[in-house]
Amino acid sequence: MSQDKKRREALLYHAKPTPGKIQVVPTKKYATQRDLALAYSPGVAEPCLEIEKDVNNVYKYTAKGNLVAVISNGTAVLGLGDIGPEASKPVMEGKGLLFKIFADIDVFDIEVDTKDVDKFIETVKNIAPTFGGINLEDIKAPESFEIERRLVEELNIPVMHDDQHGTAIISSAALLNAVELAGKKMEEVKMVVSGAGSAAIACANLYVSFGVKPENIVMFNSKGALRKDDPNISEAQRKYATDKEFGSLGDAMKGADVFIGLSSGDIVTPEMLLNMADNPIVFAMANPKPEINYDVAIATRKDIIMATGRSDHPNQVNNVLGFPFIFRGALDVRATKINEEMKKAAVVALANLAKESVPEQVNIAYGETKLTFGRDYIIPKPFDPRLIAEVPPAVAKAAMDSGVATAPITDWDKYRDELLERMGSDNKMVRLLINRAKTDPKKVVFAEADHLDVLKAAQIVKEEGIGEPILLGNKETIVELKAEIGFDDDVVIIDPKTKEEEERRNRFANVYWESRRRRGTSLLDAQKWMRERNYFAAMMVNEGEADALVTGYSRSYPSVVKPMMELIPKQQGVTRIATTNMMMTKRGPVFLADTAINPNPSAEELAKIAIMTAKTVRMFGMEPIIAMVSFSNFGSSSDESAIKIRKAVAILHEQYPDLIVDGEIQTDFALNQEMLASKFPFSKLANKKVNTLVFPNLDAANITYKMLKELNKVMSIGPIMMGLDRPVHIFQLGASVEEMVNMAAVAVVDAQEKEKRNKIAKKEL
Repeated sequence: MSQDKKRREALLYHAKPTPGKIQVVPTKKYATQRDLALAYSPGVAEPCLEIEKDVNNVYKYTAKGNLVAVISNGTAVLGLGDIGPEASKPVMEGKGLLFKIFADIDVFDIEVDTKDVDKFIETVKNIAPTFGGINLEDIKAPESFEIERRLVEELNIPVMHDDQHGTAIISSAALLNAVELAGKKMEEVKMVVSGAGSAAIACANLYVSFGVKPENIVMFNSKGALRKDDPNISEAQRKYATDKEFGSLGDAMKGADVFIGLSSGDIVTPEMLLNMADNPIVFAMANPKPEINYDVAIATRKDIIMATGRSDHPNQVNNVLGFPFIFRGALDVRATKINEEMKKAAVVALANLAKESVPEQVNIAYGETKLTFGRDYIIPKPFDPRLIAEVPPAVAKAAMDSGVATAPITDWDKYRDELLERMGSDNKMVRLLINRAKTDPKKVVFAEADHLDVLKAAQIVKEEGIGEPILLGNKETIVELKAEIGFDDDVVIIDPKTKEEEERRNRFANVYWESRRRRGTSLLDAQKWMRERNYFAAMMVNEGEADALVTGYSRSYPSVVKPMMELIPKQQGVTRIATTNMMMTKRGPVFLADTAINPNPSAEELAKIAIMTAKTVRMFGMEPIIAMVSFSNFGSSSDESAIKIRKAVAILHEQYPDLIVDGEIQTDFALNQEMLASKFPFSKLANKKVNTLVFPNLDAANITYKMLKELNKVMSIGPIMMGLDRPVHIFQLGASVEEMVNMAAVAVVDAQEKEKRNKIAKKEL
């Protein structure tokens, strides 16, 4: 993607449909006059009086306990420098977004228009009663040190400057594991640090707390190694000043065990790496260009243990592994500060998590057969769902042990369950889906690429590395639309009706006719159908000229399904295809089936639909927990529809005893664990979080998913086609660009899965 395109896309993202990235959403009912009278006058007076009696009641009656201020004066914004408080606001809103999606913490971003340390501190202190915690952000050093130190001392809520401590915490976890893998000891390693700003000082300080000796650290700024006789260095830097002579960074790296890069790209050469000790540890964390290119580094030293700040290499040092979860733990025990013990607890929790077995969901997301602790996996991945259940409890316990917790936790199992429940409210599965597709992109045919929105979706798929689009449609129209939207990448464009496609069209027609000639299809019919893009596209997939197909934007679902059912073979053992929609609800992904194909399936067909849906759920790294839903609960009705569901469940229980499935059951009981456990404790679903609903007919499933999508603005991915032997997926009529991108990602993942399945089958033969 060109820089101009990136710029336009970034500006459009921030401007439309609503400026900015965060908003305030009411958490209480407000529909009636009674609601408003309770929310404001006169009802609001009662909690005010209770807080006046005991200020701690503010946590009971207001949002303070889950509200963090992200505060900056805009003096050190990302790599942009001192750009002012207003210009820093998009970054602060972005930080608020990360707090919410990773740890369910609400944020107000505050931009303070002063560079004066005393005035800044005074401002923060004056607004502190609003918040449960303060995250300082993008404040230049050395002022940032003084601001944080004084606010930590003078406020009774958690305060942390993430620029200083975030990288320190994550890289410390990586360092503990790297040193262990290298067979070395923290107190013996010799370390070179390139960079002497707030992040570098915070990193060095935390490394020292884990055993690294200050005298074994050589720290460089842009002028060279920090010298004890230099009067211009700060007090914080003086701890790492040396009286030794180092002519260059390369001189200091001779024999060094560890290199920490927090400076600028391409300042470390292969020769410098070769001069380091055995099993060198290199954390090249400058972004976007590391201090040494990752591929160059691992080619230079086979024994290297390397981390960077980039997501496209192993061992990404990503602050999002730390700050959301540290504040989560601090808020949950109402800590008066974030102290060293809490930071160290986060470090140890992250380091230990990397040593545990990785959930299949994470392996799938990163396209790995099995991530295991080792040189290429020394810190957890940002998408690891265990982070919220491991890091906050460690931080909370450290707060309690160090005496800064004012609301101690007593039931840790309950607390972990509550933490896991918080993670149902975002769209992590979409990020996992896109990330997984990008690990092994496939060729995807967009059969209606001469429609603007379809072409926009194809553009995103190409630019994001999700897949390699093949564009079908009127070539002249596609070229014009590409120019209009700035889609400059070279991609294959095919118009099936043109003379230049005659040879391929006739070849496809012959293959199609061979398969259908005893079913009433003539060669002339086959040749005619191959001029239609959906038939042509399906044959491209059948003949291996494309890996997957997406279509359906401009035509009704039945008309698009027909050629797919005629041309694409079913999977072995499948007698009837079906579809499922993955709904991104507040409780997490919920799969609904069958949403598009079978109007009134029999009990046997419902059982098969449930099995196919279970396989799809597993494709996304989840274990299916299936409710066969009805208007009836476990025999409460003798209606034909309820009996059908009952029979389907009996088939599943007999043939698939290990599958967690039950019914017939009403939807509210299926989704409400407390109601289900209380009323039907005998059910296989009792005390389980249902993630899959199989409906008795197409009416119920289709109406439900569309109602959820429109009334609750629930994101829908689907209908995902199940049972075909090729990755073919059909949009709903008029699908949005986002929906089409997500479906293309599903098609790529489906192609990856089918490729794996075919390889396994060939090996078995």
